[in-house]
This record gives sequence, C-alpha cells and structure tokens, in this order.
Amino acid sequence: MQKVKIGLIRVVSFEDKKLIELHGRLIEEYFPSLQLISRCIKNQPKGIYDEETKKIAIPKIVELGSQIEEEEKVKAIIVSCADDPGVKELRKLLKIPVIGAGSSVAALSLSYGDKVGTFGITEQAPPIMREILGKHLVAETKPEGIKTTLDLMTDEGKRKAFESIKYLKEKGAKVIALACTGYSTIGIANDLEKEVGIPVLDAVIAAGLFAWHFTRGSI
Repeated sequence: MQKVKIGLIRVVSFEDKKLIELHGRLIEEYFPSLQLISRCIKNQPKGIYDEETKKIAIPKIVELGSQIEEEEKVKAIIVSCADDPGVKELRKLLKIPVIGAGSSVAALSLSYGDKVGTFGITEQAPPIMREILGKHLVAETKPEGIKTTLDLMTDEGKRKAFESIKYLKEKGAKVIALACTGYSTIGIANDLEKEVGIPVLDAVIAAGLFAWHFTRGSI
C-alpha cells in the first residue's frame, strides 16, 4: 500500500535518530496509511520553553518546513510542539496543510467535553491552546520543578507528572489536554489517564489525526 508522506518538525535538536523519529513513529502506529518524514531544527538542545527560545526557533521552523515540502513532496507538515511555533508563518508560504500539535489537541479535547484542563511544562498553557479553549479551560498546571521537555525524560520528571496532574481533576476538568509534546516522547498519556480516570489526550497523536483527515485519499 502506498502511503501518504507527512513532514514532521521536532523543535528539540536531538542527535539520536530514534529520538528524532519517535513522534513520527507514534503517529504511524495509530495511522498506518501515513509515512512520517521527521527532521529537527538545529542548535536548540533544550527545545522551546519560553518566549525567547520560541522567537529563536520560528525562523528555523519556517526554513525547515519549506525545505521538507520542496525536497520530500509531503502532503502536510506537522510542527510537533504545543505552542504551534512557526505554524502561522508556514501557512502563509505553503499550499499544503500545516498542523500544530497544540491547536490539534485543544480542538480535539472540546469533542470530549466542555471542561478542559491543560498539563504542560509552563504555568499556563500555550497561547494558541488558551485561545481555542476559551471559557472551556477550567484549570491548567505543570509538574513541580519541570522547566524543559528534557526534564520530563527523567524518572523524577515522570514521578512529578503523576503527582501534579491530579490537581486538574480536582478543579473540575472532565478531559485533560497535554500541553507539551514531551509527554509524547515519554509515552505517558495512557498511564496518566489511568491515574486520574478521565481522558488524557496526547498532542502528537491529535496532530496525526488531523494530518490523516486532511490528506485522506491523497497519494
């Protein structure tokens, strides 16, 4: 079966090929008709974790997205970051769908319920997620002591995630949107869902769903 090629941009500068391709492989598990072409931006070993690192990353994302589209002839591009950096800029340049992980998981969460909690690595969810959720955002939090996506990739980071996510349910959330794709890297969404007993949505899988939807039937 011929597969639909989708570009995926990682905003952390990994050297390990398996880490670079991890989010793409995750999407392929759920949507086997897709073939993900994964690339990462350069010189951002800790990824995006504040406005300054986002500002630095956007031109790199735009350049890389344009390069992937030209060289690989992909049918859509996913920016695998919950802050959707460079998404608006790429949409102005490219004719193919450009999908942000943050807007994807926020939109998908509203199909589950009207009381959404967000769980990221910053005190507040990324602006694009807050904009989409609006009045339906009832609570937001992060694991204590976590500052970057790399912090999640430690045993301590995982332990803090399990401790902190319960706050969202206590505040009335009926569904939780993961507001950092680092949670996809450690594959923790299903375990967190079991911990709190309400749906916990993975941002990378959500982006994959929209990529599949927008490109279904195209080869």
